[in-house]
Amino acid sequence: MPESTQLAKAELHELDANFQNEINREKWTKVQFNPESLKVSFANQVQTPQGSGDQNGPQSRQFVGAGTTKLAVTLWFDVNAPQPEGSSETDVRKLTQKVAYFITPQATQDNPPKYYPPAVRFIWGSFQFDGMVDSVEESLEFFSPEGVPLRASVALSLSQQKITEFTFRPTNSPPGAGGANGAASGTRPLAQASAGASLQAMASAAGKGDWQSIASANGIENPRLLQPGQLIDLNVSAPSIKIGG
Repeated sequence: MPESTQLAKAELHELDANFQNEINREKWTKVQFNPESLKVSFANQVQTPQGSGDQNGPQSRQFVGAGTTKLAVTLWFDVNAPQPEGSSETDVRKLTQKVAYFITPQATQDNPPKYYPPAVRFIWGSFQFDGMVDSVEESLEFFSPEGVPLRASVALSLSQQKITEFTFRPTNSPPGAGGANGAASGTRPLAQASAGASLQAMASAAGKGDWQSIASANGIENPRLLQPGQLIDLNVSAPSIKIGG
């Protein structure tokens, strides 16, 4: 019989404050059921000037600020269905609290500390969205005879304070296939290139001196000109070639 296909599950990963590197792996969470749809919206901040022009004619509009990109998605959780590996919860809120973490403000190391919700990366197959959680609306849908919530839906809204292009993640690796240096796909934090970034600068900032090997291992032809949003594994290097017996 042919081997069954492993279903890719959507995930939430925490990012650093610069929306570049994935951090705090213990806080990452994988959804129990993939969403039925993803809604992405783009908006510019515009306004109509007051007290100018012909009030009877069409009003001019001015761009007054950065735009926004938003993602809306609904996730489902049910303790009676197969749960993520390592979980055997009887109260569905034990599962949904892992999502609620991403809207909970965290203290910075400033003195006095400031509080911000963590940056988050939503990943599902080739789809990726980086932003911050604006709102979480949880509905408890089904209860046990003892009043314990068993099923819940979580409406999640994320936003990024700029208009961003879609990020296309590679999905051509078979499930569980090893990447560079033998690491399984999706298990390494990846760095995201910003506009105008070079591989040399990114490697230097990460304390990596051998940017040539990093370029070779990631298949980068022009290390001086990276695509904005390009994902790069800075922890890999090109395999060494052994000469002789």
